[in-house]
Amino acid sequence: MAIPLRKPAEIEKLRRAGAIVGQTLEYLRERIRPGMTLREIDAMGEEYLRSLGAEPAFKGLYGFPASVCTSVNEVIIHGVPTDYALQEGDILGLDIGSKLEGYYGDAAITIPVGEVSETDRRLIACSKEALYEAIEAIRPGMRFKELSAILEESITSRGFVPLRNYCGHGIGTKPHDEPNILNYLEGKPNQGPKIKNGMVFCIEPMVCQRSGEPVLLEDEWSVVSEDGLRGSHYEHQVAVVDGRAQILTLP
Repeated sequence: MAIPLRKPAEIEKLRRAGAIVGQTLEYLRERIRPGMTLREIDAMGEEYLRSLGAEPAFKGLYGFPASVCTSVNEVIIHGVPTDYALQEGDILGLDIGSKLEGYYGDAAITIPVGEVSETDRRLIACSKEALYEAIEAIRPGMRFKELSAILEESITSRGFVPLRNYCGHGIGTKPHDEPNILNYLEGKPNQGPKIKNGMVFCIEPMVCQRSGEPVLLEDEWSVVSEDGLRGSHYEHQVAVVDGRAQILTLP
């Protein structure tokens, strides 16, 4: 399947959808405190996102029951909001999607809840720094597998490992589109499709501590590592414009 090339007007629509996601994540980051439940955070995020004129893209997507993925501690991605009340020292991943005028936005952050351990600070920094290193490296003509290799090196050089079997993705008039962008290299870096101006996609390093092998929990959504340790996740949606990647999900 061909990877869509977006016209400038489409990229602007994706930028507006993405900005709403960025604003919603920042809104939640500033307000989350120990004692808040995951359901409360989900409701707060949905209400704010709707107040900005967008629809929550994740609600009902593939059957997901909420608007915000709330991934606590060992849950790396796709955490389902529950009545769990956050505690001092937790870490929380927030992943949000928007739909605005038929175009999608998607981004994620992991945040500390109060004071957290040095390991947790390093874990959160790893996913964020790997994301920005990958974005800075993007150029037309490089292959997506080269980008995956950069992500893997960024993660492993910090002493962590990427989650396997989950990936970044294209985005546009569908929430998930071609290509799939792994956070580790499979095959050779000189294989597969090349990045071109006009492409829009999400990069999302998902970081584990010892093992990258995923385990799906009983809720059939929450993904943890088989090592049972905490993980982190960061994501931005980018457009390749004039030879560089522009982040579309800034607040």
